[in-house]
Amino acid sequence: MTLTSPVRNRHPSARPRTAVVPPVDPTPVRPLAPARPEHLRLLAALVRDLAARTELWRPQVRFQDGQRWWARLDGPPGIDVWLLSWLATQSTEMHDHGEAAAAFTVVHGALTEVRASKLGLTEHQVRVGQVQTVAAGVVHDVENRDAEPAVSIPAYAPRLSRMTYYRWDSTGLEPVKTLTTNEPETVE
Repeated sequence: MTLTSPVRNRHPSARPRTAVVPPVDPTPVRPLAPARPEHLRLLAALVRDLAARTELWRPQVRFQDGQRWWARLDGPPGIDVWLLSWLATQSTEMHDHGEAAAAFTVVHGALTEVRASKLGLTEHQVRVGQVQTVAAGVVHDVENRDAEPAVSIPAYAPRLSRMTYYRWDSTGLEPVKTLTTNEPETVE
């Protein structure tokens, strides 16, 4: 996949647009709350299937300085599916997805996921073709630590509606803010 230099928005208030693509799979999927292992497997299969169907997402890829770029992709009812791009050093902050479970795959580049638990922080790199699942309530951060741009496809179920952001220090996690949202990143 050849990626070009970042696309800069013409106006600072320009927002990413929703990508219009055909449905991924007409098979209905029931809302997935609370997440169980089989739900995480369904989300993983969905992002794996989408990643293989490059004609649905590759023409939509854009990059944006200052914040990550994203576009919504069509998915089954009750599931949010997104296309996200990451330039070097772009990241989320430590956050959870509220009641939503998630799965994501990397389709270009590599991302580093950092997870918080009572035992501390753990991190691992997610490379092209790998799928990572995130149960509801898990607190994590995702970052592009490489010089090469990265692209990922995450799916959330039930649909993303709330995210809590956290600060990590020597005493552990501290909630900083909770936002109502229907996007994979909320900019205030």
